[in-house]
Amino acid sequence: MLDDLIQCSVNIRIEKARECLRDAETMLSVESYAAAANRSYYCVFHAMRAVLCTIGFATKKHSGIIAEFRLRFIKSGIFPVEFSDIIGVAFEIRNDSDYKDFFVISKADVAEQIKNAKTFLTAVDAYLKAL
Repeated sequence: MLDDLIQCSVNIRIEKARECLRDAETMLSVESYAAAANRSYYCVFHAMRAVLCTIGFATKKHSGIIAEFRLRFIKSGIFPVEFSDIIGVAFEIRNDSDYKDFFVISKADVAEQIKNAKTFLTAVDAYLKAL
Protein backbone atom coordinates (compact mmCIF):
# COMPACT_ATOMS: atom_id res chain seq x y z
CA MET A 1 0.00 0.00 0.00
CA LEU A 2 1.38 3.39 -1.03
CA ASP A 3 1.25 6.34 1.34
CA ASP A 4 -1.24 9.09 0.48
CA LEU A 5 1.23 11.57 -1.00
CA ILE A 6 2.83 8.98 -3.27
CA GLN A 7 -0.60 7.65 -4.31
CA CYS A 8 -1.68 11.19 -5.16
CA SER A 9 1.41 11.69 -7.34
CA VAL A 10 0.85 8.33 -9.04
CA ASN A 11 -2.77 9.26 -9.74
CA ILE A 12 -1.82 12.63 -11.23
CA ARG A 13 0.81 11.07 -13.48
CA ILE A 14 -1.40 8.23 -14.69
CA GLU A 15 -4.19 10.70 -15.45
CA LYS A 16 -1.69 12.74 -17.51
CA ALA A 17 -0.87 9.55 -19.41
CA ARG A 18 -4.57 8.92 -20.11
CA GLU A 19 -5.06 12.50 -21.25
CA CYS A 20 -2.08 12.23 -23.61
CA LEU A 21 -3.53 9.05 -25.09
CA ARG A 22 -6.89 10.76 -25.67
CA ASP A 23 -5.07 13.71 -27.25
CA ALA A 24 -3.09 11.36 -29.51
CA GLU A 25 -6.29 9.74 -30.73
CA THR A 26 -7.85 13.14 -31.37
CA MET A 27 -4.78 14.35 -33.27
CA LEU A 28 -4.81 11.19 -35.39
CA SER A 29 -8.47 11.75 -36.26
CA VAL A 30 -7.72 15.26 -37.56
CA GLU A 31 -4.62 14.05 -39.46
CA SER A 32 -2.15 15.90 -37.23
CA TYR A 33 0.30 13.03 -37.23
CA ALA A 34 3.33 14.70 -35.65
CA ALA A 35 1.20 15.93 -32.76
CA ALA A 36 -0.32 12.46 -32.38
CA ALA A 37 3.16 10.92 -32.24
CA ASN A 38 4.18 13.47 -29.61
CA ARG A 39 1.14 12.75 -27.45
CA SER A 40 1.51 8.97 -27.75
CA TYR A 41 5.10 9.25 -26.52
CA TYR A 42 4.03 11.38 -23.59
CA CYS A 43 1.41 8.80 -22.67
CA VAL A 44 4.22 6.27 -22.27
CA PHE A 45 6.46 8.82 -20.53
CA HIS A 46 3.90 9.76 -17.89
CA ALA A 47 2.98 6.10 -17.34
CA MET A 48 6.66 5.36 -16.65
CA ARG A 49 6.79 8.32 -14.26
CA ALA A 50 3.77 6.97 -12.40
CA VAL A 51 5.41 3.58 -11.90
CA LEU A 52 8.75 5.09 -10.90
CA CYS A 53 6.98 7.26 -8.34
CA THR A 54 6.04 4.08 -6.46
CA ILE A 55 9.73 3.49 -5.71
CA GLY A 56 10.51 7.12 -4.94
CA PHE A 57 12.38 7.83 -8.17
CA ALA A 58 11.94 11.22 -9.82
CA THR A 59 13.85 13.19 -12.41
CA LYS A 60 12.87 15.62 -15.12
CA LYS A 61 15.23 14.08 -17.68
CA HIS A 62 13.62 11.79 -20.20
CA SER A 63 16.79 9.72 -20.49
CA GLY A 64 16.82 9.18 -16.72
CA ILE A 65 13.17 8.11 -16.64
CA ILE A 66 13.68 5.70 -19.53
CA ALA A 67 16.91 4.21 -18.16
CA GLU A 68 15.53 3.72 -14.65
CA PHE A 69 12.27 2.19 -15.90
CA ARG A 70 14.14 -0.22 -18.12
CA LEU A 71 16.49 -1.19 -15.29
CA ARG A 72 13.97 -1.53 -12.48
CA PHE A 73 10.90 -2.75 -14.30
CA ILE A 74 11.85 -4.35 -17.62
CA LYS A 75 15.23 -5.91 -16.87
CA SER A 76 13.78 -7.27 -13.62
CA GLY A 77 10.93 -8.95 -15.54
CA ILE A 78 8.03 -6.94 -14.10
CA PHE A 79 7.13 -5.71 -17.58
CA PRO A 80 7.89 -7.55 -20.84
CA VAL A 81 11.10 -6.91 -22.76
CA GLU A 82 9.02 -5.74 -25.74
CA PHE A 83 8.16 -2.63 -23.74
CA SER A 84 11.75 -1.47 -24.11
CA ASP A 85 11.18 -1.31 -27.88
CA ILE A 86 7.87 0.53 -27.41
CA ILE A 87 9.65 3.13 -25.30
CA GLY A 88 12.62 3.47 -27.64
CA VAL A 89 10.62 3.79 -30.83
CA ALA A 90 8.14 6.23 -29.29
CA PHE A 91 11.01 8.39 -28.00
CA GLU A 92 12.81 8.35 -31.35
CA ILE A 93 9.70 9.16 -33.38
CA ARG A 94 8.73 11.95 -30.98
CA ASN A 95 12.20 13.48 -31.25
CA ASP A 96 12.27 13.17 -35.02
CA SER A 97 8.77 14.57 -35.52
CA ASP A 98 9.38 17.44 -33.08
CA TYR A 99 12.88 18.46 -34.16
CA LYS A 100 13.69 17.27 -37.69
CA ASP A 101 12.43 19.68 -40.30
CA PHE A 102 11.89 17.10 -43.02
CA PHE A 103 10.68 14.16 -40.96
CA VAL A 104 7.29 12.88 -42.06
CA ILE A 105 5.35 10.25 -40.17
CA SER A 106 2.61 8.23 -41.82
CA LYS A 107 -0.88 7.66 -40.55
CA ALA A 108 -0.12 3.93 -40.21
CA ASP A 109 3.00 4.60 -38.14
CA VAL A 110 1.12 6.96 -35.83
CA ALA A 111 -1.70 4.45 -35.44
CA GLU A 112 0.90 1.85 -34.43
CA GLN A 113 2.40 4.25 -31.88
CA ILE A 114 -1.02 4.88 -30.37
CA LYS A 115 -1.74 1.15 -30.23
CA ASN A 116 1.57 0.59 -28.44
CA ALA A 117 0.87 3.44 -26.02
CA LYS A 118 -2.51 1.85 -25.18
CA THR A 119 -0.85 -1.51 -24.57
CA PHE A 120 1.75 0.12 -22.34
CA LEU A 121 -0.81 2.13 -20.39
CA THR A 122 -3.07 -0.90 -19.90
CA ALA A 123 -0.18 -2.89 -18.43
CA VAL A 124 0.86 -0.01 -16.18
CA ASP A 125 -2.72 0.43 -14.97
CA ALA A 126 -2.89 -3.27 -14.08
CA TYR A 127 0.46 -3.10 -12.28
CA LEU A 128 -0.57 -0.04 -10.26
CA LYS A 129 -3.93 -1.56 -9.30
CA ALA A 130 -2.14 -4.65 -7.99
CA LEU A 131 0.01 -2.63 -5.57
